[in-house]
Amino acid sequence: MFRALLIEKNADGDQVVHEHSLAEDQLPEGDVTVRVEWSSLNYKDALAITGKGPIVRSYPMVPGIDFAGTIEASSHPGLFVGQHVVLNGWGAGESHWGGLAERARVPGDWLIPLPSAFSARQAMALGTAGYTAMLCVRALIREGVTPKSGPIVVTGASGGVGSVALMLLSRLGYQVTAITGHPEEEPALRELGATDILPRQALLRLTRPLEKAQWAGAVDVAGAAVLAALCASMQYHGVVTACGLAAGMDFPATVAPFILRGVTLVGIDSVQCPKEERLAAWQQLAQLIEPEKLNGIITEISLSDVKKAASDLLDGEIRGRILVRLAGSR
Repeated sequence: MFRALLIEKNADGDQVVHEHSLAEDQLPEGDVTVRVEWSSLNYKDALAITGKGPIVRSYPMVPGIDFAGTIEASSHPGLFVGQHVVLNGWGAGESHWGGLAERARVPGDWLIPLPSAFSARQAMALGTAGYTAMLCVRALIREGVTPKSGPIVVTGASGGVGSVALMLLSRLGYQVTAITGHPEEEPALRELGATDILPRQALLRLTRPLEKAQWAGAVDVAGAAVLAALCASMQYHGVVTACGLAAGMDFPATVAPFILRGVTLVGIDSVQCPKEERLAAWQQLAQLIEPEKLNGIITEISLSDVKKAASDLLDGEIRGRILVRLAGSR
């Protein structure tokens, strides 16, 4: 038996979330079974657990879009018992049982080896948020944005993606402006690598089709009016990476930045990202992240704390990364 957070529908069709004891024969199909040691609570997980977003596609569902742990059983040719692995995305916690449980069974092709530079705990301190931040930074580099191109702007800088993006960009030598709705976080954001701080409301006041050209690149987790303001404020041939919708799914923009300044908008998908790109992103994280610096962005909780933490996360009461301790945590 193992503990898991389970999302179900009651007789009235309402969503209910409980901690359950489950048997391993209740796990879904997959050729690898993992003892989950650490998971994390992401924005998408919080939407699923609170029912405030259409995330869960079938019931019952174990939420949790990522986990790190040790293989207990495997019929996959490339993975072996005792191997330490990481999972991010692939529909875990949406259409396939995810990581907020002490056991997970998944297709082995979804797993990547845990980089030797990280413990399972450190890997989840990064988690899908950190891996997504790395995908954004890799896209900026691929599109030719260098530290000499000009300053980079990061939205949601106090959150999981934003905080790791600050660390990565600063380590690579970029000048980074952090946008946040929490001005009290300025000392922490500067510690992560921000050279300038901009209140979110100041950005939202930028509503013209073209604004003053300020940034060479951007990492955006918000979408909606925030993303539109960023696009309007980019330098000539600036590059915006978009990976989230914390402010909404709409995009109230014009084509002006794209046809008058040659701005590039790059969508970042972490869920179905090809395995080769995942491996490259995690290898680069292992090279750039100093693991001890992750402690400053971590809130650690147990499985029984997850429901409340999900609500707090959506209410903006938790910053950085939320780690969830599970079986045999190291």
